[in-house]
Amino acid sequence: MAKRAFTIDIGTEKIPVEGHAHQNVAVKYLMKRRRSLIFTKDPAKVEKLFSEVPKRISIIGANVTKTYNVTWERVSTGEFAGARFTFTLDEVQ
Repeated sequence: MAKRAFTIDIGTEKIPVEGHAHQNVAVKYLMKRRRSLIFTKDPAKVEKLFSEVPKRISIIGANVTKTYNVTWERVSTGEFAGARFTFTLDEVQ
């Protein structure tokens, strides 16, 4: 399966990317944001980055746009207990 062009809309900016599926594109982008939170050492910068993580993300394809609500946790209480800065995606119908 070839990669397709998508646009990530986080409300404040639109980012052109390539990927295979809407949800995979969203997860890849959010994992990059999570990685920057985990590897930042300055607590003030971590607070600033965490306050700016997207709570709603839209993936715009050629024909279909899918929107997801993103729920962030500082320390996971769910499936990955103890993991830092976890998120869950819920598709908006």
